[in-house]
Amino acid sequence: MTSTAPVDPVLAAVNAAIGRVGRGRYGVACSGGADSISLAHATIAAAGAADVVVISIDHRLQPGSGTVAEGVAAWAIEQGATAVVRGVDVEDRASVEAAARDARYAALEAIADELGLLAVFLGHTARDQAETVLMRIVRGTGPAGLVGIPATRGRFVRPLLALPRTSIDDYVTRHGLPIAADPMNEDLRLARVRMRADLLPQLRRENPQLDGALVRLAASTGEWLEVIDGLAAPFSRFPIDCPALAQKPAAVRKRALARALEAADLDHDAVHLEQLEALVLRPAHGEISVDVPGGRVVRSYDRLALAATAPAAPTLRPPAGPYLVRVWEPGDRMKPARLRGRSRKLSDLLADAKVPRAERAAVRVCVRTTDAEIVWAEHLGLAFDESPEVVPKPA
Repeated sequence: MTSTAPVDPVLAAVNAAIGRVGRGRYGVACSGGADSISLAHATIAAAGAADVVVISIDHRLQPGSGTVAEGVAAWAIEQGATAVVRGVDVEDRASVEAAARDARYAALEAIADELGLLAVFLGHTARDQAETVLMRIVRGTGPAGLVGIPATRGRFVRPLLALPRTSIDDYVTRHGLPIAADPMNEDLRLARVRMRADLLPQLRRENPQLDGALVRLAASTGEWLEVIDGLAAPFSRFPIDCPALAQKPAAVRKRALARALEAADLDHDAVHLEQLEALVLRPAHGEISVDVPGGRVVRSYDRLALAATAPAAPTLRPPAGPYLVRVWEPGDRMKPARLRGRSRKLSDLLADAKVPRAERAAVRVCVRTTDAEIVWAEHLGLAFDESPEVVPKPA
């Protein structure tokens, strides 16, 4: 009688992710902790070492972080995979965690472009999902924030997002994987670390199944949001027909406004959405506006639109051209002003800006020929420059 060995949940999750994204070369972001080392090991087993690049990002926030990153790389090479260690500079901002995350993702994007990676796997698990949802509740998120961490966003894929920590611990033990202490997991400056050390243990005493409950909340909220997004879609870009949007339920109105702001790369919070909703519902006479971080939204008669604001006068210096105007090409990267010096693939920026796919192929860019830097792109505007030149917008 033939017995069938049980399928390991970590390996099964990785195989399922590979099935979704297709065959290619994969990056795995690995800090050396249990989650990411398990993901790296399972990806090597599922895809073959030749198709795996283990990426270790050194945030340089703690003593010894570089040693941990080099240790991860040495382990990956022993497995037959390619290893990349990349140090990043983390901006001095109010949220160290957000600044480190931005620097990490920018580095992962750059490495993926350099090596032609099909996808970058991230080791988030159900515990991370639970922590994210709870943190957003504490901060006063709207319903969309309860969706938590997406399983897939662009080229970033999280194969282990549905797995509990017990599955990870079992995998580590079964395969005897080396675990390195991630210095950031002990940094009490980070809100997530404080949440993990203080609040979550107390809440788990009240409900030992808290993590699963929060993960289910995220999943069910995602189902509801999918329906609302469908209803909000016709109003999710400026300009917006106010009388038509005013006929929709409040949840649809606010979601449409949030998506329109996101498409315009404008930050917002719940207060901004309430103010904008009031503009949509007000009688149609005169003109009134609401300021949001980075811009202004104006209600003029029946139309809600972005105000046309003149850019701040730049510090002038002799142009370092010449410049070339051309149609964008695959692999092009740009540093949009909103990212303050970090670059992203132009294809991703155009998708974020909700530029229709049919229009993207003809998007023009202005390139400085001295260094091939994209200084302007259609639909996106000027690139970031700490000491900007005056670059005429192509006609």
